[in-house]
Amino acid sequence: MEKHRSVRAAWLLCSALLLLPCSALIAQDPVPPASTPAAEDLSEDERAARELVAALDFKRGDFKVAAADATLRVDEGFQYLEAADARRVLEKLWGNPEDDSVLGLVVPQEPSLLEEGSWAVVLTYSDDGHIDDEDAAKANYDEILVDMQKDTSENNPARKQAGYPTVDLIGWAAPPRYDSTAHKIHWAKELSFNGSPEHTLNYDIRVLGREGYLSLNAVAAMQDLAAVEAGMQKILGFTGFDEGRRYADFDSKTDKLAAYGVAALVAGTLASKAGLFAKLGVLLLAGKKLLIPIGIGIALLVRKFLGRDRQKDEIGA
Repeated sequence: MEKHRSVRAAWLLCSALLLLPCSALIAQDPVPPASTPAAEDLSEDERAARELVAALDFKRGDFKVAAADATLRVDEGFQYLEAADARRVLEKLWGNPEDDSVLGLVVPQEPSLLEEGSWAVVLTYSDDGHIDDEDAAKANYDEILVDMQKDTSENNPARKQAGYPTVDLIGWAAPPRYDSTAHKIHWAKELSFNGSPEHTLNYDIRVLGREGYLSLNAVAAMQDLAAVEAGMQKILGFTGFDEGRRYADFDSKTDKLAAYGVAALVAGTLASKAGLFAKLGVLLLAGKKLLIPIGIGIALLVRKFLGRDRQKDEIGA
């Protein structure tokens, strides 16, 4: 099936991200005029998407993330969109529900937002408490994967009934790796929505801090794994908590301890008030959070991968 360029991902995404940097502002090798559609040939949606992207304020440098007491040092081929612009992309361009938990987007400079293979990283913060990482080295992530696959499959009937797509967790696209010095963990999942042969990549980073953790989440096509993985390795290096809010600053006498560890964080479970674990699939169905940070994906993401024939009619691709 022929792949969409440009707008293909722009409005039909996603649980958190799939494209971003702005083509008009940052493309180093402009598309020859002959291959660029004339303004009169663009659909209304295409024109609106280009106007939205052109108005975004892409930034580079050091940025304070006040809600998380963290700092991002955005360089090495990336740009940053602060919360307001990040939400414009997620909600207006990609059609996600409103979500004020979004703190920003980290965006590769290339490929541009309206190009094939582009992607972005949603930044959020959880203040569930300090996560004890003692279990990180002992966790059997292959066994955890089997449990995740079972839970995902068991939740599919409820997802379908609630109007969400079914999801199959195919396996690790990249197994969990924990850096006990930096207190950062990253992993990637390979997913299939509604049995589609074109699989989805869900790449996650968690940066542990004194009283919670930063989540950086990217979604892309599986074919883009190499590019996304290379980019996420760079992002790992320029994301961290401020002095006094780092993992090592935890004070057991005054600070809250999370009711779960690193393994549960990877498995996609959250501690409830009763100290039990609620599966993320349930939270998705409850509509409490539809962005990648809490789920394996969202309904609108599927439109990119499953609705390509329909999209051709809608966007004139």
